[in-house]
Order: sequence, then C-alpha cells, then structure tokens
Amino acid sequence: MTGFLIALLSGALMSIQGVFNTQVTKTTGVWVSNGWVQITAFAVCLAAWLFTGRDSVAAIGKVEPKYMLLGGVIGAAITWTVIKSVEALGPARSALLIVIAQLTVSYLIQLFGLFGMEKEPFSWRKFGGLALAVVGIAIFQWEK
Repeated sequence: MTGFLIALLSGALMSIQGVFNTQVTKTTGVWVSNGWVQITAFAVCLAAWLFTGRDSVAAIGKVEPKYMLLGGVIGAAITWTVIKSVEALGPARSALLIVIAQLTVSYLIQLFGLFGMEKEPFSWRKFGGLALAVVGIAIFQWEK
C-alpha cells in the first residue's frame, strides 16, 4: 500500500513540477530552468545525505554497468521534454502522453528483461490494459 501511495504522490509531483518548470522557462529559457531544477535537486539530495545516512559517495565508482550512471543525463532530458510538452500541449495532455510512454517502455523493459530487470512473460491482460489506457487517452483528447 505504501508503494501505491508513493507512486500516486510521484505522479502528482511530476505534473506540478512540469507546470512550474514551464512557467520558469517563460522568464529564463529552457536551459536555465533545467539547470535550476538540477542544481536545486542536488542541493536537496546533499542536505538529505547529510542528515540521513551518509552512504559512501565512493561507492558510485563501483556501479556496474557504467551506463547505469546516466540517470542525471536522462533527468536533464526528462526535464527538457516535460517543459516542451507542457508548453505545446498543456499539462493534462502532456501528462497523459507521458504516462502512456512510461507504461509502454516500462512494460517492454520487463518483457525483455532489459537493464538488469527480471524478464517477465507476455501477458494479454497487461497488453489489454495498456491498449485500454491508449483508448482512454483518445477519449480524453476527443473534441466535438
């Protein structure tokens, strides 16, 4: 149940952050806004690290495979793409498309066991759920 609530909170925060970042971009530009997001995220992580656990920073060098360290690069790309999609489509439409992309890619990662995740067999039920979500987006987007 905790994971479920955290996931809902994550989705809500992502939507709010996308709107905030898009508004900041109107004044500063996309890369200044993106940089601000990343540097403030770093500051929060540093403060949390100082107050909670002090895990070894040197352990980052032991991560294998090394491409797994690209999360920050991907984070910058995520921030940029969210800003641009909210700017072009508005928060609701962009969030719908982002969620469908997340579901699709996440299912493919599980299905093929990519990036060290456990491989999962194909499920028509899960495929149907994904298809239903796509139909839901079409209905949400439908205008007279």
